[in-house]
Amino acid sequence: MSMENTIFHVADVHKSFAGLHALSDIDLGVREGETHAIIGPNGAGKSTLLNVCIGRLKPDSGTVTFDGNALTGKQPHEINQLGVVRVFQTPEIFPDLTLLQNVMVPCLSKRDGSFKLNFFKRLSAEKEIQEIASSTLSDLGLGDKLNSDASSLSRGDKRRLELAMGLAQQPRLLLLDEPTAGMARHDTNKTIELLKEIKAQGMTKVIIEHDMHVVFSLADRISVLAGGRIIAQGTPDEVKGNPKVIEAYLGEEQE
Repeated sequence: MSMENTIFHVADVHKSFAGLHALSDIDLGVREGETHAIIGPNGAGKSTLLNVCIGRLKPDSGTVTFDGNALTGKQPHEINQLGVVRVFQTPEIFPDLTLLQNVMVPCLSKRDGSFKLNFFKRLSAEKEIQEIASSTLSDLGLGDKLNSDASSLSRGDKRRLELAMGLAQQPRLLLLDEPTAGMARHDTNKTIELLKEIKAQGMTKVIIEHDMHVVFSLADRISVLAGGRIIAQGTPDEVKGNPKVIEAYLGEEQE
């Protein structure tokens, strides 16, 4: 593909587990400001690919770069401090902290790289980060629960909380692993509208998603994974009409 304006590039990445190829010959580029969706059936390698991108897994070969910086070999917190944030498929939150504290913690981690033992005392003194956290939670419809414990939230609201934890860090690249999973359609549509607003601000996003309504509402370009390989890439219209994609994944979605 043309590398013009490409800010995030996965080049010739391979990853195996016990001799089984989870990823083979992965090559994709994401242009600055675009929303790039990665779709495919269960077991296609989508979450493995994201884990390689954020340093949780080391590829057997190949490289991942963001804005000219090699991410391969860096620790997750180092990648985070370059402006790359991931929102996980299963919400990773602090259940015993309030929503406000949950959102403030990653903001401080990104800024400082680590916490001191008295970080709760620091939270109360961080007025600017408090304001960012509060505003982000309000944008996601959680403004009335700032001081509630995260453990009290529904699954859908926990996903929105984790999205707030990512967005409050003001990332340059946001990696979203099924951001609407577990949400009712009404909440899904609200999340789509929020992500459209974020796109208008120029943030680059990579989204893994099974819900084709979400994918075709948001994606500028799509990569289709099957069996650990990319079998198709292109615009939503190009992917919709690709026979390989219909056979491998979309199937009845096209009715």
